[in-house]
Amino acid sequence: MTTINERAKQLNEMILEENQHVYDMLSEKGKRIYFPQKGILSQTKDATGKKINATIGTALEDDGSPMCLDSLWKQLKLAKKNVFSYAPSHGRSEIRNIWKEMLFKKNPSLVGKEISLPIVTSALTHGLFVAAYLFCEENDIIISPDLYWENYDLIFTNSFGGKIITYPIFTSKGFNVDGLKNLLENTAGSKKIIILNFPNNPTGYTVTYSEALQIRDVLISCAEKGNDIVVFIDDAYFGLVYDEGILKESIFCYLSDLHKRILCIKFDGPTKEDYVWGFRVGFVTFGIKNGNQKLYSALEEKLAGAIRGSISNASNLGQSLLLTAYNDPLYEKEKQEKYQIMKERYQKIKNIFNTKKHYNDFFYPLPFNSGYFMCVRIKNGNAEAVRQKLLDKYDTGVIAFNDIIRIAFSSTPCDLIEKMLDNIYDAAREIENINE
Repeated sequence: MTTINERAKQLNEMILEENQHVYDMLSEKGKRIYFPQKGILSQTKDATGKKINATIGTALEDDGSPMCLDSLWKQLKLAKKNVFSYAPSHGRSEIRNIWKEMLFKKNPSLVGKEISLPIVTSALTHGLFVAAYLFCEENDIIISPDLYWENYDLIFTNSFGGKIITYPIFTSKGFNVDGLKNLLENTAGSKKIIILNFPNNPTGYTVTYSEALQIRDVLISCAEKGNDIVVFIDDAYFGLVYDEGILKESIFCYLSDLHKRILCIKFDGPTKEDYVWGFRVGFVTFGIKNGNQKLYSALEEKLAGAIRGSISNASNLGQSLLLTAYNDPLYEKEKQEKYQIMKERYQKIKNIFNTKKHYNDFFYPLPFNSGYFMCVRIKNGNAEAVRQKLLDKYDTGVIAFNDIIRIAFSSTPCDLIEKMLDNIYDAAREIENINE
């Protein structure tokens, strides 16, 4: 058996003292991981400010500034240290603090609740990966709606040996809360892992306030029966809600201080919220009832250890550019302008489906109200054949899986949306005629 590092033992003891249920949720890897306190990073910190500092593995000019190529430097207007130097494995303290402030601003229901300081990851995919490192064990069951982002398979199943089991995402009334409840009640073991993703990828659906409260009640009931629940909250498309009556805050607000047996982990970031897909900056935030600085700092340190052991640290340049934007007085105005473009495209699709009832002969939309996407279900079930026909004859690309076609209105100009839907109709009709 692998020897557990002394610092890992200390972190485990800190977690045990504050909440044994959280300790029980940890995977074996999660129990062994730690952030090194006496290695290269700590010794480099000790040498900060010394006249001669031969510690960290970066190259410096004779004046002490980071060594860099002028061909790169001339393209940037930031201090060299904020571009070319390493960022801490936890992330830059400035952006961690400002992101936490923004969480409270964007989610007023969080105010007064004790949550962790967000850790910076290399965008949301990496955040899910390092959190799975901490909490996903071989053969663990992960409960998810049946329509989910395909990267979950690569992370939870291929990387950590978990098994994703699903329930139909929708009933005739909306989100399938009973499906979630049934799987929680009928899967073996007292440790439960669930994924909640709103706005959902691929459907573009966010729960109503009522549905969010129903989910909350289901989780409370499950926890009170003696189950420990890890809730992965994928908020990649947070803030892009277009209809009234839909949950505009993160469901993290409802669950982050719900029960001592329910650990909520929020994954979010600027990728979609701020339209910076290539920056690769994301955040992971913990929340649990009676969570405190001691518990959260131990979890943050373990997560930082997983980051240190995988990518070392997230992009310093990405964090610096974002900090500049968040301190710009035009930031909120510019963000609202982009939101309005997205909402206009969404509304255009809604209006078209309300008027072009003949689409229903061959496909119909699944519920959608938010995010980047919407889905249609092909009635004859052959979405891949429709996709191929769209490529070959209609100069149109979509995503197909099973009987579903996912449409990214996020990348479709408003004046092409109707043509795109007409193309899907024509292609689906042709495929149906071929099959007759």
